[in-house]
Amino acid sequence: MTISAYRIGKRTLDIVASIILTFIFLPLWVIIPVLIKLGSTGPALFSQPRVGRNGRIFRILKFRSMVADADDLLWKASEYKELRNKFTKSDWKLENDPRVTRVGWILRRLSIDEFPQVFNILKGDMSIVGPRAYRPQEIEAQIKKYPNAKRWIEKALMVKPGLTGLWQVSGRNDVPFDKRVQIDAEYASRKSLLEDVLILLRTPKAMLSKW
Repeated sequence: MTISAYRIGKRTLDIVASIILTFIFLPLWVIIPVLIKLGSTGPALFSQPRVGRNGRIFRILKFRSMVADADDLLWKASEYKELRNKFTKSDWKLENDPRVTRVGWILRRLSIDEFPQVFNILKGDMSIVGPRAYRPQEIEAQIKKYPNAKRWIEKALMVKPGLTGLWQVSGRNDVPFDKRVQIDAEYASRKSLLEDVLILLRTPKAMLSKW
């Protein structure tokens, strides 16, 4: 398959899959914002800068699963100093994050908080399948920690980040950053629509396995 044929096929898959997901889960678009608003103060949607294809910054959309201004609390509040240190030492991942709301905990366990990213996909910032959408400061910090990861990051950023991806469905969520981004880079180098379809088919099981 030529590069142009792959890109046309992938974009078609992105649009079709996003529209189907939007209509299948249409009731959730009404119910979830109400539950979020009832459970905590703040907007139902949350956006955050992420690094897209070729290093372009875009704002990723999610249902808010944490308290309002969670990022400011983590990086600026003195009472979160211990959590902040734990966060940076654990490859920017936290178990039992106290900022997560009760409703947010359920949304995260089912990966429902990611649903608004279909609008990022339709806009063209993301793909239905691709590498993880990393935060700019996360990449900067992790390159300092794992210098060998820089070449893998550069390869991973050759394609759009995805709503789901290879390492998410491979049961490798606990691998360190350098190994995780290597998986992303290897996926990006293959450019296979068949692999995208297989990853999509494996995604529901990966979502439910969090329980």
